[in-house]
Amino acid sequence: MKQTFSDLLQLSPTGRPRLLPQVHHIPELLDLDTEQLLTRFEQDQERDFRQMLQQLNSRSDPLAQLLQQLRTTAAAELGNRFDQLPLFRDGELEALFVRLHRHVMGHPVWRHPAFVRIFAGDFDRAQLTLFAQHYFNQVKNTRQCVALALGRFSGFSGLPYGSVSERVSELTQIVLAQLLADEYGVSSHEISSYPTLGGLFQSTTHIVMYRRIFEGLGVAPIDQDQPMLHGVADNVLIQRLVAGDPAFSELEALASVGLGMEWGVPEFFSQLLGGMIRFAWQQDLPLRAEHLQVFIAHVQYDVLHAIAVMLVTSFHCQDEADVVRIEQATNMLMAGRYGMMDDLYQRLFGERCRRLNEWPNIEPYRLHDRRIADALIAARQRVPLSSVVEGERYRASVDLPFLFTDQPAQ
Repeated sequence: MKQTFSDLLQLSPTGRPRLLPQVHHIPELLDLDTEQLLTRFEQDQERDFRQMLQQLNSRSDPLAQLLQQLRTTAAAELGNRFDQLPLFRDGELEALFVRLHRHVMGHPVWRHPAFVRIFAGDFDRAQLTLFAQHYFNQVKNTRQCVALALGRFSGFSGLPYGSVSERVSELTQIVLAQLLADEYGVSSHEISSYPTLGGLFQSTTHIVMYRRIFEGLGVAPIDQDQPMLHGVADNVLIQRLVAGDPAFSELEALASVGLGMEWGVPEFFSQLLGGMIRFAWQQDLPLRAEHLQVFIAHVQYDVLHAIAVMLVTSFHCQDEADVVRIEQATNMLMAGRYGMMDDLYQRLFGERCRRLNEWPNIEPYRLHDRRIADALIAARQRVPLSSVVEGERYRASVDLPFLFTDQPAQ
């Protein structure tokens, strides 16, 4: 047994590497392919959501008690629609979840050739370093999108829930704030144990955790922060626009930072984690659990995030039109992520890979309007030239990663 990997994996009696429980909940991860892994996560997430529903049906559950209190208050008010949400109708919240979950997990982005190739360990050390540098720009900027979405919910939200509208907005804010706190490594403190000024500035954020990969790869601090590839910049802008631009509704903002990201994150982070461990094991590269902690943490905690965001999303979903809006918002985010991975694949491997419009059964993922197209092209004009590779060319680009209903099918 190589001592380097004693905190990542162990050998089975047959000599197969098995991940340790603190690294991943699927010990045989390295024996799976992408489709097997995706199926496993789909099944596990649906099981986890159904367990949450069982808790909400328990009279002793604190969250169930709170929701019932709000329901009772709303039911006494003429025209208050809170009592009519799927949450309170038998089987409808589960049906809503299954529909949206399968829509998200069926998107080709989670099967992107870049994820598949990395999961297989089919890269060299220089390519791994290049991936780590350019994917870092995505990690650094995602959390601000949650902050932008959080700011959309306030007393001005105009929810149609009468006297409980402020409470519904507050519950939504709490969930988004917890996601943000987890990303930035901060938590609530008693006054007596509040951190010092130095402690506030030294929180273990996901950015800090990610930089540990560079320590394991021997990347100097001066080389860790690179200008964004065009696909990465687009993905960052798309996330920011849907979360914060007034052209998009509060429901779309919530869907973009929740369902559009959280359900798929544990699956594709498992591919990245598995590929890095596989490569390090085969090449005797000194990567340890501390270097890969950002991937380990996303796999462990993002399922809870996804369930929480799904629940608060249901507070704002009143009819079929809202469900379609949610699906469309996730389509924007997933198309942007697919385009980002296209650009990363080209940079890493010098090859063209399968484009989004080349996948079968792609019709459900086409966009019905061009708001995000207009917003993205305009946003590119405001990007500082130094923040993007070939900044002038990026500003002038009108190429888009999306598929629209008015485009001819391939």
